[in-house]
Amino acid sequence: MGQQPFETILEAHHAEIYRYLLRVTARASESDDLAQETFLRAYKAYRALAPDANVRAWLFTIATNLARNHFRAERRRRNAHAAVRATRAETDGTGPEGETLFKETRAHLDRAVARLPLKQRLAFVLRKVHDLDYDAIARNLDCSAESARAHVFHALKKIRQELQAFAPPRMELQQ
Repeated sequence: MGQQPFETILEAHHAEIYRYLLRVTARASESDDLAQETFLRAYKAYRALAPDANVRAWLFTIATNLARNHFRAERRRRNAHAAVRATRAETDGTGPEGETLFKETRAHLDRAVARLPLKQRLAFVLRKVHDLDYDAIARNLDCSAESARAHVFHALKKIRQELQAFAPPRMELQQ
């Protein structure tokens, strides 16, 4: 058998899959659980995987499907997460003005990504954060490469619109 031991796959891809799920769920505990479930399912199906298969894309597909199921089961999570994020943004402003401005902008960007429809959010994170090609994204989202490209395009368009509407206060230099 030409397949590498599963432990090497776990070591090579666990951190990236965890980061992907963390970006999709925005909760460390949930991404931890989903990453563990991803590798548990991958371990069970690994022997049936073709030796020349793209293991990385396969793992992203498993993780994506688990994330979808997770969101279907707990649709209210997005609202609760937005409330937690808004509270955290209010209490983070203890540093210098530049750091505060950065945190406000970053929080606004994170909220914009979190408000995207699930397929657009998944496609955006897979493309712009994990640098997967559109064919791999299409396999993950069970759509065509053109649809994957469209999901990323529309996600970027919505994020740009939200960021343009968000005009952070300009810092004035004190003399």
